[in-house]
Amino acid sequence: MFEILLGVLAALFFAVTFILNHAMELDGGSWLWSSSLRYFFMLPFLFIIVAMQHNVKPMTTEMKKAPIQWLLWSFVGFVLFYAPLTFAAAYGPGWLVSGTWQFTIVAGVLLAPLFFIHTATGQKVRQQIPVTSLGISCIILVGIVLIQIPSISSVGSKDLLLGLIPVLIAAFAYPLGNRKMMDLCDGRLDTFSRVLGMTIASMPAWIVMAIYALMTVGFPSMSQVINSFIVAISSGIVATVLFFIATDRVRSDQGKLAAVEATQSAEIIFVIIGEMILLNVALPSTMALIGLVVIILGMFIHSYHTMLLKKKVH
Repeated sequence: MFEILLGVLAALFFAVTFILNHAMELDGGSWLWSSSLRYFFMLPFLFIIVAMQHNVKPMTTEMKKAPIQWLLWSFVGFVLFYAPLTFAAAYGPGWLVSGTWQFTIVAGVLLAPLFFIHTATGQKVRQQIPVTSLGISCIILVGIVLIQIPSISSVGSKDLLLGLIPVLIAAFAYPLGNRKMMDLCDGRLDTFSRVLGMTIASMPAWIVMAIYALMTVGFPSMSQVINSFIVAISSGIVATVLFFIATDRVRSDQGKLAAVEATQSAEIIFVIIGEMILLNVALPSTMALIGLVVIILGMFIHSYHTMLLKKKVH
């Protein structure tokens, strides 16, 4: 299935983020530069894409309607998402950060009560936490615990918390910020326009971080600039486009759509292989490997359950 191959290829490009963030930390690069440079590089490419679609004016019109919300939820969805991930890269290999990042699925389920749905009568009803989905998500949580167990014995509790807590913050911030922005836009903007708008709205934070980095650690090294550019293109542009193409091609078939979405669990495998080849990172312990398998299994079950729910609706 061509769409499955596109999904797996997207996961490969997404994995570059975790590998290169860890590489930049090993080279002594500041996480402040790693995070801010990615969005600086993404901005012109996203602008070109949106401009070619003649959607710059609709985007700016939407941003002018609610500037405070754009600034707030862009900060949550982008800054509180990516800055903690780059910070955590200093305290563990990319596969560990990538595996823990899958907690975002659990976080997404827990965030349900913060959002509303409109009934047939036009009333707003607060969403409830889907108990079955939460139960399935707990499988992923078990896998995360398993991959953390070996780290407990090899690193201090302080380093473990500094590597774990930021990823958990990012896992909640990413779905929260993006869902709030989707609610705010209400389908009036396509994905690229919304992402460009959020990138622009988050620029003040990235600029402040870059200035602070300049004052404390100086200019980034050329290798960090190059790696950040690769991350911006690979994860921010290429992987996103491939994934959107794959999901768009099968959007009318819920079974195929769930299968494409599940391919993103492959990024953990790519991160492990990539770090072993490029960074000489040792193969994870048996316990950690079991945890990774449990995470992947949980993601597949989650996708299958979602597929069944959608079939019932239709």
